[in-house]
Amino acid sequence: MKSKFSLLSKLLILQYLSVLCLSQDFDFFYFVQQWPGAYCDTKQSCCYPKSGKPTADFGIHGLWPNYKDGSWPSNCDPDSVFDKSQVSDLMSNMEKNWPSLSCPSSNGMRFWSHEWEKHGTCAESELDQHDYFETALKLKQKVNLLKALKDAGIEPDDGFYSLESISDAIKEGTGFAPGIECNRDSAHNSQLYQVYMCVDTSGSDLIECPLLPKSKCGSQIQFPKF
Repeated sequence: MKSKFSLLSKLLILQYLSVLCLSQDFDFFYFVQQWPGAYCDTKQSCCYPKSGKPTADFGIHGLWPNYKDGSWPSNCDPDSVFDKSQVSDLMSNMEKNWPSLSCPSSNGMRFWSHEWEKHGTCAESELDQHDYFETALKLKQKVNLLKALKDAGIEPDDGFYSLESISDAIKEGTGFAPGIECNRDSAHNSQLYQVYMCVDTSGSDLIECPLLPKSKCGSQIQFPKF
């Protein structure tokens, strides 16, 4: 009897902990966009989606729940898998603004599935699957990085611009300071790769970032053509 009671107690505790984990709140989102020219200009190269070469614009990488201490939840609900039928009305918008550049060439389903299962499931307390993808698409409309940079004379022309001028241009265009992530091309140039903006837990409004990812950019950054 005692062993059965002990086993039952353990099972109840595990169930409680799993529910607690699933419902655990997060502090903010990182909304991350990537520049395709920098993604493609690496050793791994890139493959265009089956729908064709994306437009020369920043594309969505993801909407990632984060904690203020720098950690983040991931893969919070293994039972919640990506279901394309739930986002069928968003599909053409996703193909345009959230394209996959990984190889082999794909229709984007693998990319979106990864983003939902790793990150989206950790925001289910706020956004269901349709809301999650729609929210990211709406943020893309709100955060027009290419316009902000071009308004400051920063063009994707393989030229080099200071990290400070890129950051200032985005802050001027969006109202908030970004996090900038760079990669290195085969010539070891520091290139503008990803831009992080912070968003409240509803996914509606940009906020000042509680913390930003550490930048590994040089003082001069190339903005590669695409």
